[in-house]
Amino acid sequence: MYKPDSSAYAWQVIWPASIAELSRLQEAFAAASPDPWYPPTDGGSTGGVFVCFGRGGYGSGGEGDVGWAGAALMREGRLIAGVSVTGAAGGPYRSGYLALREGPILETAVWALDEPSDVLLVNATGRDHPRRAGLALHLGAVLGTPTVGVTHRPLVATGDWPHSDGREATAPLFLGEEVVGYWVRTRSGGRPLAVHAGWRTSPETARTVILTATAANRTPEPLREARRLARTARSADSPPLG
Repeated sequence: MYKPDSSAYAWQVIWPASIAELSRLQEAFAAASPDPWYPPTDGGSTGGVFVCFGRGGYGSGGEGDVGWAGAALMREGRLIAGVSVTGAAGGPYRSGYLALREGPILETAVWALDEPSDVLLVNATGRDHPRRAGLALHLGAVLGTPTVGVTHRPLVATGDWPHSDGREATAPLFLGEEVVGYWVRTRSGGRPLAVHAGWRTSPETARTVILTATAANRTPEPLREARRLARTARSADSPPLG
């Protein structure tokens, strides 16, 4: 486990315990102007983090239910480190307030890695959010790490799919007149992913990071590895159904 240096933190905060507290914090994050981050010329390292909850009657992500989070670190297409941790959901799923449910366990998983990543992929929105600060951005602010959000569909942003079916085809996602992310087709003929600007990343940087981190599969490899780690830990810990 690597230990954070307090100077690396963009914010000295704890995860809020109420919707009102979270809303205020999201507004503060959205208004912040941290230095922009750009991918290093040598490619650097890319992390991914993902959380899942129980299936069937073993908890579905409500407050107090067990969750399993995986974190993976990749460099030059190779898995450098991977971990899984368990924790409790901080609350039920609420659109726009995912940080209450998943934030602390995701942070724990990232700190459990042996070293930090240059950029972190999060299965959540970033600037595509009613207050412009979804969990992907929030987690990056807490960690002091550039982040990119990756989801199957936008939260509140709108935009047509790319016209081309080819890999690397993209199309902007808008909130009003602001571009907050892109549809990115990571596999020829496949459904595009919604890619979100997060902490210290622009929509264009987020797009570049996702295309670089994606190989043969639709899901970027660091996020795919993190998902595998989380689900494997869940399978090992969960009682059989029936």
